[in-house]
Amino acid sequence: MATLIHLNGAPGVGKSTIAERYAAEHPGVLNCDVDRLRCFIGGWREDFVATGGLIRPVALAMIGAHLDEGRDVVLPQMLARDDERERFRAAAVDAGHSYVHLVLRARPGLAGERFYGRSLSDPLHAVIRGVVDRDGGGSAIEDWERRLVSASAPDAIHVDADGDIDVTYGRVVAAVEEAAAGRIIR
Repeated sequence: MATLIHLNGAPGVGKSTIAERYAAEHPGVLNCDVDRLRCFIGGWREDFVATGGLIRPVALAMIGAHLDEGRDVVLPQMLARDDERERFRAAAVDAGHSYVHLVLRARPGLAGERFYGRSLSDPLHAVIRGVVDRDGGGSAIEDWERRLVSASAPDAIHVDADGDIDVTYGRVVAAVEEAAAGRIIR
């Protein structure tokens, strides 16, 4: 049975960085970074939000195909709405695979600090910065953090992301291993 590992959390908390490392250290794992996939849709820079709606079905198909081949998938994606999160969970569970939902949590303000400390040399980061700024900047990030924590699904495993990336990565790997061994009760 393959596993969909959903790294959920506010912008800047470390989802993409951890997903990249996880895939690099676990051969055969697909890093299905939906934000990166948006870049393959024409007009993504002009309407980042709309391209998310266009690329999600593609991401779901990729996830399903990879899981069906018996290979794990890591999904670094903030999904604060239950219906969106459920679509991804169902893509795994309804096909007989497992779903591990990790919510990365940092102390208030830390995700925003990290987010605004990112280099804008990556066009994707520059576009996301514009979207976050239009939504309220650091206060929007803090609001998303609060919503994710208060509205977390009952299956969510909360992972402390206050430490450096190596510490947080270790916590993520340990949580995935515990979930796989059935030692985490949801």
